[in-house]
Amino acid sequence: METVLNPDPSILQLDLPDPEKDDLNGIEFLDRLQQAWSVCEKFDLHTDIWRGKILRVVRDREKRGGDGRGAGFLQWLREMDISKTRAYALIQLADSADELIVGGVLDEKSVNNFSRRSFIETAQSSPEVQQMIAEAANKGDEITRKAVRRLSDEFTSVTSPLLPEEIRQKTQENLLPPKIVAPLAKELSKLPEILQEDFRQALIDSPDIDSIKEITSTARWMGKSNEAFLSLRVLQKANLNLDKATQEAQRIEVLGFLSDALVQAKNIEASVLRLHTSWRKLGILNEKIYLESGSSTPYLREVLNALQSLSGSTMKVPLGEIGGGGKIRLQIVEEPADQLDPPSMSINN
Repeated sequence: METVLNPDPSILQLDLPDPEKDDLNGIEFLDRLQQAWSVCEKFDLHTDIWRGKILRVVRDREKRGGDGRGAGFLQWLREMDISKTRAYALIQLADSADELIVGGVLDEKSVNNFSRRSFIETAQSSPEVQQMIAEAANKGDEITRKAVRRLSDEFTSVTSPLLPEEIRQKTQENLLPPKIVAPLAKELSKLPEILQEDFRQALIDSPDIDSIKEITSTARWMGKSNEAFLSLRVLQKANLNLDKATQEAQRIEVLGFLSDALVQAKNIEASVLRLHTSWRKLGILNEKIYLESGSSTPYLREVLNALQSLSGSTMKVPLGEIGGGGKIRLQIVEEPADQLDPPSMSINN
């Protein structure tokens, strides 16, 4: 069935205050601007949902009849000047709309009661929160991102099984603010059970705001450490106990340093792997061009010779003025090994 769009030109009109007049005070002026901005967000939401559905059709068509690698989909994105990241974000938004609308939680016309950000926030919430937000939207209430977050925090802080009963009870009695308690539950969900239990016991002993903030911060550092540890290839071969190491780091108060060290190690490892890929590609391209060139292309040969300082087994990379004008010499030696071993590399200043 063909969809025909016949937009009403009047919907493009915005009630904006005149910046040259002083008939409004500062608060009233900003309030008018906020109302106009909310209108824009609603149009953004509808537009992005439609775009997401279009992109999903292109992607699914490619899956059914394409070459299986998504080349046609990527080509379409290039022609439309849409990044892959942006495309999949729009598809996710369309999927969220289907989940809320097609799933029967939200009336289609009630989408007008959301801003773009509040709709995305709702789609990322728990089913129970989605139901409550949808009921409010279906009744005609304006849904803001702040309201969705507040409701989500309230629900999480009084229902999460990761929190001790004492904390949930105090939150329900308004003795603890949900916006402080909810982030704690989120960070605890990223940790193994043994660490969760240690934190729960600490919360039972000290169920106050300062303890919650301190434990939330500690759990966040531990979560970052776990995430970096699991992705670090250099640590996957060794029989290491990160939980015990993390507890020891916490005991001697260097947990933040350990987390930063693991994150930096993750960045270095990823950079080395990207460097190896680019280095190999540059070497292949350099060789292909060199074979096609000859004495009739002296200037091209000069360019290729200059590039050899980056494509050979020993690389010399100028650091520029920021690095004091020096160079780094990197030697790449590919060694046969299992998949967990990256190519070896020595670095000399």
